[in-house]
Amino acid sequence: MKKYAAEYVREQLDVPGCRSVIRLDKETCRPGEEPKKETRYYMSSLDPDKVSPKEFQAYILGHWGIENCLHGQKDRFYGEDKHVCGEDWGKAWTILTSMALSLARLMRKEERTVKEIRERSEAKPVETAMKLGYKQNTC
Repeated sequence: MKKYAAEYVREQLDVPGCRSVIRLDKETCRPGEEPKKETRYYMSSLDPDKVSPKEFQAYILGHWGIENCLHGQKDRFYGEDKHVCGEDWGKAWTILTSMALSLARLMRKEERTVKEIRERSEAKPVETAMKLGYKQNTC
């Protein structure tokens, strides 16, 4: 990328904290498939004179580890990326989906996946509520 990419992003695209722009070219090779090439761009507030390419790579991999682990599941099971909420509703939605995912993990017994837990919970909501401590009203 050009030497002044961060300056362009900072000033022309109005991203005030941008100090570096990173281009990452990735090639994935799976048996029996053609290699898949992908280019991703990252912006960072880190000073490129003080952070090595190897350190940038570690930060990027760390970000995707978190993204793939928690956010990936929240998006897959609760469609988190498809929601367009205001700031207050967006925060509430994030908390609720995190709670739902945590509860699903706590309830994992005979089911193998979060999807199976969700399907069973939807099919038998009272049974699910009782597992979570809900006591049925006997009146």
